[in-house]
Amino acid sequence: MQGIPLIQDLAILLVVAGVVGWLCQRLGLSVIVGFLAAGLLVGPHSPALALVGDVGRVGALAELGLVFLMFSIGLQLSLRRLQRLGVSLFLAAFAGAIVVFQTSRLLALALGWSGREGLFLAAMLMVSSTAIISRILHENGINHERPGQLALGVSVLEDVLAVVMLVLLDSVAHLGQVGATRVPESLLMLGAFVAVASIAGLLLVPWLLKRMNVAADEELQTLGMAALLFGLAVVAHGAGFSLALGAYLLGAIVAETPYRHQVERTFTGLRGVFSAVFFVAIGMQIDVRELGREAGLIAGIAAFTVVLRPAAVTAGLVLIGTPLKDGLRTALTVTPLGEFTFIIAQLGVTSAVVPARFFPLAVGVSLLTALAAPLLTRRSEQIAGGVVARLPRGVTTWLRVYFQWLEKLRRRRARSRLWQLSRKRIVQVGVGMLFVTGLVLFSGQLFAVVDDGLGRHFSPKAVQLGFWIALTLVILAPLVAIWRNLSAMALLYAEISTKGQPRAKRLRPLIEAALKFAAGVGLFAWLTAILPVGDTTWWLLAVSGVVAVVTLLVLRRKLILWHSEMEIEIMSTLETGDGKMSVSAAPWLQPHTKWNLRMVDCTLPDLADCQGKRIAELDLRARLGCTIVGIERQGFMIPLPSPDTVLYPQDKVLLMGTAEQVRAGRTFLGGVSGLPVTDSVFGEVRMESIVRPEWSRAAGRALGQSLQGQDHGVQIAGVHRGGLRILNPGAQEVLRVGDEILVLGTPVQIAEFSAWVRERPEESPDVKAD
Repeated sequence: MQGIPLIQDLAILLVVAGVVGWLCQRLGLSVIVGFLAAGLLVGPHSPALALVGDVGRVGALAELGLVFLMFSIGLQLSLRRLQRLGVSLFLAAFAGAIVVFQTSRLLALALGWSGREGLFLAAMLMVSSTAIISRILHENGINHERPGQLALGVSVLEDVLAVVMLVLLDSVAHLGQVGATRVPESLLMLGAFVAVASIAGLLLVPWLLKRMNVAADEELQTLGMAALLFGLAVVAHGAGFSLALGAYLLGAIVAETPYRHQVERTFTGLRGVFSAVFFVAIGMQIDVRELGREAGLIAGIAAFTVVLRPAAVTAGLVLIGTPLKDGLRTALTVTPLGEFTFIIAQLGVTSAVVPARFFPLAVGVSLLTALAAPLLTRRSEQIAGGVVARLPRGVTTWLRVYFQWLEKLRRRRARSRLWQLSRKRIVQVGVGMLFVTGLVLFSGQLFAVVDDGLGRHFSPKAVQLGFWIALTLVILAPLVAIWRNLSAMALLYAEISTKGQPRAKRLRPLIEAALKFAAGVGLFAWLTAILPVGDTTWWLLAVSGVVAVVTLLVLRRKLILWHSEMEIEIMSTLETGDGKMSVSAAPWLQPHTKWNLRMVDCTLPDLADCQGKRIAELDLRARLGCTIVGIERQGFMIPLPSPDTVLYPQDKVLLMGTAEQVRAGRTFLGGVSGLPVTDSVFGEVRMESIVRPEWSRAAGRALGQSLQGQDHGVQIAGVHRGGLRILNPGAQEVLRVGDEILVLGTPVQIAEFSAWVRERPEESPDVKAD
């Protein structure tokens, strides 16, 4: 029984994590703080309570937790959501991250740290915790206000930047280089891998999920999804990236499909358990004495973070035209650090790139910022209002002029015909080039997989030749699409640039030809740069080139058709994925402070007292003054539900009213009295035949009349009369002597109905009363 110690360690770990996490939740803190504290308690650095025997085994489970955690973070991202957030918010998040990054490196330099230590410190401080921010916004009821929406958007975009930083830091950890020459190469490799994985995933994952949803039960669907998750994580690792990148990408791909909420429900339990193990494992690696020794440094960097992050994020939001008060309220909300800070610190310490003190530093700063975040969020309106009121008049005037200039710029861009017509083609060209680059750059890893499977049956040269011919055929369609988009843009630019010119007819074809020639030279230079040219591959490239030319001559129209079908398939996935906008992600919600109205959502517990009741029965408006204006159920949005709408467990309910009213409404809807709840009798429902006796009180009466006023809860499924079987009889069907009635219900319901049918009229309580 070699697995008993692992089960014992896991049991201890989960019990302590559950208890400490519950205590932190009762104190108004994030459960992540509790998980870290649990790791401190049971870890090897606490001799009095060193309850876990083998830290290495827990570390292996923590890797699973990292995969599930990154998958759940990826599920919060989608291309549609990024589009709703807008390019401007991405620029704001990027600008704020750059300010934090550069200022943190200056701090490291002032502390006398090395360049690599400064790099890891800056990366640790530039990313907030989406999990902590979401919880704080929900608890304070501002996730439906403009600052709350902006905070969620900034945190999601910072997650994207964190994934990019992880790739760069991973190359630093393995190569020990911080030089600027490595950055473009790492970013190119990352972009190429993301393009290949995303396009392949958007084509394959929705199809696989649809097939599994139709042909497999829930258990097999869970197994298939887990296989995809760990498979893409392993592929990312094989491509030279972290397991986290593959899990994050699959989450983002699944977020584009209609099965997102189903997958989220399926993995909620696994994610909760293994994510807790991940955070506890982080806490187990920390020495409490090290925290004490570095207390001054931790407090100083935490104070630096609390000041720097709000200032940087505010600057980024003001840069894109967000009012200063809203920008500052948003920035105060995105102060806490979390999961990515731990991952970055773990990468640096385990790779011996930074000293071991970075681990307690990361945890200590995260804990302090997590403790400060709820207070800053609750006081954000007063703080922001005070700052705006004390601004010098010159700054206020400058901001007003700047915002007016931005508005004019937006209007000018909206009227730009050239930009409107070409931006989609520019995106398609960029994605196509990244896809082709990824296939070529990772051709070595792909060939290794093919060679392992076919190398034992064919000669090495035959396998090489077949692989490169197949790869050439695969990349021909996107290459043709790239050239068609460039040609269309050349025609467009030539048309617009010569419009109104006296020699437009002569200049237009010349400009078009010059632009096409320049595009062709650029494509040739790009392909030459990415193709693996060498003494051993020149003949493969030559043969592949001949195959490409012949294929273009013979199948050019087919290639265009195939690429168009692939593009349509991807676009349909993006457009018809999670089309039901979640309440918590609605970007159109705006604050209405003049009306003193707020919107707050709450999720009904499984044993909520209000479950199974109609909205009219609750009478919230008369009792508390608030109103239910929306319900999200299993990923489906019910706007403005009618009074007859029934509430069910796990419904996400959107309340509207004043701050006091919605707070009272959320408490009321989340109330659990603890009274015994009737068990479901779904499994006991059965059908049973009852013969109507001659003296039955139901003699000569229609079914609707017979059952009217009776609360037996049964349904008449059929009537057998003289060899004729009447299935699902109507309410006007008259019961006759000797009819055999097929009744549907629970045993108790059927027994009560049977007794009522066999009851003589003179035995009826109603008759006796008369």
